[in-house]
Amino acid sequence: MDTALAQLTDQIRQASADRQTLSIRGGGSKDFYGHPSTGERMDTTPLRGIVSYEPTELVVTVRAGTPLAELEATLAERKQCLAFEPPHYHYAGGQATVGGMVAAGLSGPARASVGAVRDYVLGVKLINGRAEHLTFGGQVMKNVAGYDVSRLMVGSMGVLGVITEVSLKVLPVAPAEATLVFELDQAQALAQLHRWGAQPLPLNASCWVKDVDKSLLFVRLRGAVAAVASAVTRMTRDVQGHPMDKTQARADWQACRDHRLPFFVEPSDAAPDLWRLSLPQTAPALDLPWAQFMEWHGAQRWVRAPAAAGAGLRELAARYGGSATLFVASQVDEVQFEARFSPLAPALKLIHERLKAEFDPAGIFDPGRLVAEF
Repeated sequence: MDTALAQLTDQIRQASADRQTLSIRGGGSKDFYGHPSTGERMDTTPLRGIVSYEPTELVVTVRAGTPLAELEATLAERKQCLAFEPPHYHYAGGQATVGGMVAAGLSGPARASVGAVRDYVLGVKLINGRAEHLTFGGQVMKNVAGYDVSRLMVGSMGVLGVITEVSLKVLPVAPAEATLVFELDQAQALAQLHRWGAQPLPLNASCWVKDVDKSLLFVRLRGAVAAVASAVTRMTRDVQGHPMDKTQARADWQACRDHRLPFFVEPSDAAPDLWRLSLPQTAPALDLPWAQFMEWHGAQRWVRAPAAAGAGLRELAARYGGSATLFVASQVDEVQFEARFSPLAPALKLIHERLKAEFDPAGIFDPGRLVAEF
């Protein structure tokens, strides 16, 4: 065991003995997400470096504290990428890490077309609350007999253990890409996305926003050169639209991924909080008095609203079989935990409790970060 791992293991063992809670932290870029942690800081950034990379096998194994930008740069040299486009948020500052990417389980614009973080996790290593260094999964897709614990760690927010190493599936960069812009209101945009989604088109990402006095739908296409060219012709024939400049489009999609567009960085005084609604793609346009931003072909709706709007937004999301999360709170100290995530159903809460008891029996990892009671 190397020095960094030994130090983390010793810290966990001591915290368990002393019943001292720990706040797991990598680069700090997700500090804003979930309920704030108050335990002793556990720094994972010394766990840094790419352990192995097999471009021909489309597999990379990385230590958890490795900066996400460093991994992406290495993949780009071989014209490969993380297809789910993990975000590099600006809200808390800091630097996104691979471990934080997995623990938060957040994906970027392409998620609805290519899958989420968990779809690309092949294996993980982690230290549990008993200070045991465990290995789950491996470096191939068909390596799981029994429970797929490695993917269970995706979105766990550190409450089950400290991720130390991750194996990921990567993909080649698409040969061609184009972004089309259409002037459509939200209902029209959703209807058109549903029509295109039923056709053999290389849809990769979409977003809709009301920009000043115009409502605009942006659709990104990725795939073979001939497929993208054919789709551009077909879609602009269906609806009046035009291709964006490729350099500008690439910058705008990155800004969308990282929440650096005006919608995300310029909240109003009346609606300062950022709410995330996860809905079926078939959910209709939402009649709300606040600004909205739509992604994932309608499955992800961002809403600028006051914290007091939470009950109404959760009721609205539940009506369509979805959920609402207070993603970024303007006044962190004034927000109750229940206002962050939708309450768990009794059966799901029981599963969470049992998992927590098995992985972290002393309850030392980030208590309350994901679920209020533990």
